[in-house]
Formats: sequence, C-alpha cells, structure tokens
Amino acid sequence: MSLKFLGKATDGGHSPTLWEDGDDLVIQGFAINNPEHIAAIGGVPANELVIRVPKRLMNFLPPGGPDGSAV
Repeated sequence: MSLKFLGKATDGGHSPTLWEDGDDLVIQGFAINNPEHIAAIGGVPANELVIRVPKRLMNFLPPGGPDGSAV
C-alpha cells in the first residue's frame, strides 16, 4: 500500500509530517536530544526510534483513528 499524506505542522522551516500506511501511521518528527528526556525514556530497541512532534500534528488524524473506527 502507498503512503497517504495526512498533514504537516510547519514550524520555522521544519515540517513534522503525518502519513497513513494501512494500519500504521508514519511520522516525521524531531530527534530527542535532551539527555534528561533520553534517560527518562530508557532503553529503546535498535529497530525503534523515539521522536518528538507538535501536538497540533495530531489534528490531522481522522476522527476515530486512521480507519475511522474507535481507537
């Protein structure tokens, strides 16, 4: 399935972005660089990332989630 663009939250030239890919969401955001935040998050598996996005990016989610059903 191809990515479906849902929206972008432009902030000073940076654009966290949200796409839908079937049952998944694909999110472009900001790297977590604050050492205190990294310590609070703890270990992250090698195949996962923790990113930061503005809350307003979630406004692009369809009601009920990507497929319209209750989340």
